[in-house]
Amino acid sequence: MLILSLLFLAVGVSLLILRWRKIGSWPVTLGGILAGGLGLLLGLTTFVHVVEPTEVAVPTSLGKVGRTWQPGLHFKSPLTDVTTFSTRPADLDLTGDSTVEVRSSEGGVLFADLTVKWSIDPQHTADLFKLAGSADAVQQRLVYPDSREIVRNVFARHTSVEGYSSQREAIASEIDKLITARLAPRGILVNGVNLRNVRPSDGLQKAIDQKIQQDQATAQAEAAVRTAKAEAEKRKIEADSTAAANAAIANSLTDKILLSQCIDAFKAAAEKNPVYASPCGANGTPVIVDGTKR
Repeated sequence: MLILSLLFLAVGVSLLILRWRKIGSWPVTLGGILAGGLGLLLGLTTFVHVVEPTEVAVPTSLGKVGRTWQPGLHFKSPLTDVTTFSTRPADLDLTGDSTVEVRSSEGGVLFADLTVKWSIDPQHTADLFKLAGSADAVQQRLVYPDSREIVRNVFARHTSVEGYSSQREAIASEIDKLITARLAPRGILVNGVNLRNVRPSDGLQKAIDQKIQQDQATAQAEAAVRTAKAEAEKRKIEADSTAAANAAIANSLTDKILLSQCIDAFKAAAEKNPVYASPCGANGTPVIVDGTKR
């Protein structure tokens, strides 16, 4: 811009000199005035810079980095270069071709899809400029590689099942905290990390399916063993109960009780029909008992 301004000024001055020497006509004079005015206007713009409300800027002059400019009008030297940074939130999507391939503590391969929501810290933009050099380089040089590294390190401390199932929320929270701690000192604010999906590789999925089948077979075998043990225990209890009952009956049947029950049985039988029987007790003579005759 400065060179263009000087060029217009030179053209304008040249045309005015020609008119002053009466070499040119009035159109030449008018052209000189317009060229000179345009050159002055362009020259003035090299002394000011406007930072938009959603931006911050970092001035550099002769290799020296100045303080961060906040939104508003700023005066500068024509030799000062200004690099602007947007403070709007941005999303780093690690999906598709950028999906992070990780390994669990067991060596299983997983694929993690996540989104890192980040923005520039306006108070530390100068430090960020020294690290990245430009706004476009912030994501590619800092947010992208650091996020992938942290994701791999976190998953490496967990098993495959924890990674895609049982500890997924805890892993997402840990990734969020570590990325925030890594990028904050560099002037990058992390507004959240969304662990959208974790899926096992084909080889790991096959191994998982085989393990599930083995676990199911083991569970069925253990259930069968428990059932057999329960049946055996039940039969033992029933046998013990029967034996105890028989023993109790045997111990309770004395000779007098047996004699009384024998007499009662013959009475009941003889009430309907004559009965030929041996008398109850030892050394008895068989007799006919007829209870039908009164």
